[in-house]
Amino acid sequence: MTWFIDVATKVIVGVALTPHQPARDAVLAALRTGISRAEPYGPCGGLPTVVRVDRGKEFLCRTVERALGAFAVPVDDLPAYKPYRKGTIESLNGAVEEMLLVSLPGYTHRARPAEVYRPDRVEDLLSYPDFVKVLLDWVAWWNTEHHPAGLADGLTPLVAWESDPTPVEEVAEERLAFFALEDDGRQRKITTKGISWRRRAYIAPWMAGNVGTLVRLRYLPHYDGQIEVFAAEEWGRHLGTAYLAQAATLEQRRALSSVREQKARGLKADLKAAEKLRRTRYTATTTASAPRPRRTVTSGQAEAEIARAKATDLAARALPDLIPPREPPSSWARPILRPRRAADSQTDAGQAADCGPPGVAGVPGNSEER
Repeated sequence: MTWFIDVATKVIVGVALTPHQPARDAVLAALRTGISRAEPYGPCGGLPTVVRVDRGKEFLCRTVERALGAFAVPVDDLPAYKPYRKGTIESLNGAVEEMLLVSLPGYTHRARPAEVYRPDRVEDLLSYPDFVKVLLDWVAWWNTEHHPAGLADGLTPLVAWESDPTPVEEVAEERLAFFALEDDGRQRKITTKGISWRRRAYIAPWMAGNVGTLVRLRYLPHYDGQIEVFAAEEWGRHLGTAYLAQAATLEQRRALSSVREQKARGLKADLKAAEKLRRTRYTATTTASAPRPRRTVTSGQAEAEIARAKATDLAARALPDLIPPREPPSSWARPILRPRRAADSQTDAGQAADCGPPGVAGVPGNSEER
């Protein structure tokens, strides 16, 4: 869970979830929901005065800084290992675990007697969409019905937000439509096959009649299912959204995931076996003598394993001298030979006079002809 909370009113303004460790895409998605005041994210939001982060690498990456810098929002980099400097968000993290997560099936930190310990059944667990709905409902409850201890007069976070006289700076929705999208950095052309990006084709119905148009792309970090296309000549004019052509079906993705998982298990088993063979263990010694290996390899076993390794090593199997290289074409540039000195020429002339045929002995040593 990646979320942003207003320090003054304790209202949760933005939240995003990922099934894995969050990265910059989750942070940017939570930022967008925190800034937007339109449904279903409003009414709390707007540009913050300052954003405080706890030195997380996903928060301090260039993409997040560039996204906040576009709105002139400073980022306060808190020192590491100082949780008391961000007590508001730490209290929220503890509250969601004690109030919500502990009651959900599959919670791993639940205290259970040792004799009755057993994991929850798979059919009792929540699906990912159901879990997201439960968490978003809890966020709505926190904002509208909960009474945090830090608020005066027992107000809810939403009431405290609405009664706060501090002006809110809103951002137009058209500016947030492409908030935090990364620029491809180059111009591309719409062809009859669509737009080529990362060696894959992206298509859309609006591309009909626009073949040959120069465009630029923007995309969400870590997501390549769709891209946003803008006119190259009028940078900022949005042409439309393009989607990945010939995307794999759900059955194909599941089969591919099974194949990759099986391959990963095989590689892990091979790595474990190779590590076991690489490590040499010795017997215990009771006298002043050299240690002896526990397992002794015969010469035949050693030669057989070395031969198998060479058979799979492409560099060892290469035969560079089997086919001699051809003469380079005449159009290729060749190195320029430096003119030889007179002493070297006289030496060559003497050698040629001793070894060459009569009548041409002095020709190789003539420096003017060379």
